[in-house]
Amino acid sequence: MSTAYRKPVSLFWWLRRRSYFLFVLREISSIFIAWFVVYLLLLVHAVSTGDDRYAQFLAWSRGWVLVLNAVALLFVLLHTVTWFGLTPKAVVVRVRGRRVGPAPILTSQYLLWLLVSAAVAWVVLDG
Repeated sequence: MSTAYRKPVSLFWWLRRRSYFLFVLREISSIFIAWFVVYLLLLVHAVSTGDDRYAQFLAWSRGWVLVLNAVALLFVLLHTVTWFGLTPKAVVVRVRGRRVGPAPILTSQYLLWLLVSAAVAWVVLDG
């Protein structure tokens, strides 16, 4: 009984093509999205337990946590942009029996993102 030869795969196979590299970065971005969820839950808990706890949370959020959140923001933006780019391929929208092209789908997503971001910024900065 003989076994077929399997060419060894490099540990860095994903660096060979830009599409592979973006795929791996997108998968890694899920870790940072999970971090944002945990951070938000910690923030809500700190706010709900009183001023002292909230002040401690803000003090903890400086330094390395701030840097981690900045890196996480970049990964979340990458995740969002790549997700939006995949949507026209995954979702088939038909209007009057004809398939809608990718441009209107992408445009509507980015416009909605802009509107929601502006609304959140208005609430946060105005309050």
